[in-house]
Amino acid sequence: MSSSLILPEIKVPAHPVWPEKSAAEKQAQKQRIKDLLVQQNAVLVAHYYVDGDLQALAEETGGCVADSLEMARYGTTTDASTLIVCGVRFMGETAKILNPEKTVLMPDLAATCSLDEGCPAEQFTDFCDQYPDHTVVVYANTSAAVKARSDWMVTSGIALPIVKHLASEGKKILWAPDKHLGHYVQKITGADMTFWPGSCVVHEEFKSVALQRLRKLHPDAAVLVHPESPDEIIDQADVIGSTTALIKAVAEMPQEEFIVATDDGIFWKMHQVAPQKKLISAPTAGEGATCESCAHCPWMAMNALDNLETLLKTHGNEIEIDENIRADALKPIQRMLDFAAEHNISGKYKKEAP
Repeated sequence: MSSSLILPEIKVPAHPVWPEKSAAEKQAQKQRIKDLLVQQNAVLVAHYYVDGDLQALAEETGGCVADSLEMARYGTTTDASTLIVCGVRFMGETAKILNPEKTVLMPDLAATCSLDEGCPAEQFTDFCDQYPDHTVVVYANTSAAVKARSDWMVTSGIALPIVKHLASEGKKILWAPDKHLGHYVQKITGADMTFWPGSCVVHEEFKSVALQRLRKLHPDAAVLVHPESPDEIIDQADVIGSTTALIKAVAEMPQEEFIVATDDGIFWKMHQVAPQKKLISAPTAGEGATCESCAHCPWMAMNALDNLETLLKTHGNEIEIDENIRADALKPIQRMLDFAAEHNISGKYKKEAP
């Protein structure tokens, strides 16, 4: 049934070009932002895929740098009255769903996600209605309205254990929106799953033959793959996992070189935890010439120091969600968070004590 769905065309924007700054100019700007954060009782919540300057600033100011799971959880643990989410819109919405009493802002509300855009709520609701006996499991990369129609929300770091749990109870699963992650989860768990046919523009562009060539040039490199990637990329992986799992692999595996098939924004954290390791981006369509994403999400690239500073001065770009939708969307998110707490599953890399 999913193969007959006609999804909306996704308009992928060009990567924004931000003004270059000297080290002194950048440091002065970061200090201005730090002062504004303190004045406004605000905290930064940044995803591993955004610009390294934002990740560094979040850590320097006591904020959070993590994957979608930990980003969702973090806002509920901080005393800050304002959450500034550096990422894409569904991350800001998730923060607002969990923290309705807090102000949630984003540097650019147009920073969306191809998975989110490719799964419109009305069309998704019609799809779900065709499978009334299925448990609806949606990936975090969806709108609040889509989450409101679901039973569970998952991130890539917790999808496998949750689906294993549901399968053990004999549940049939309707999965959305990422077909590649869904097929990977089904392959590992054996769950009875029906798929929404979406995909991520970044991970969709990694190419199998080019990756094979690159592996021959770097025979000792470990291949790290995010499960949003196509099967032919996953099949070549030494490690398949969430952003947190891939960071852990770079930090703890003995190899000195890594070929990484996910958004290259993750390199900042990888370099931080393993500065001596060499990181190589997996090849994309056009191999740098005609690719749309070129291994970096153009919507994630809409987050920068410049528009973050503007945001703190203007107080615009607030995330607002209808209360009825928010209340319904909270239920699947809370189920995930409760499951994560019960099974001690984290979405942030922490170095193991020696």
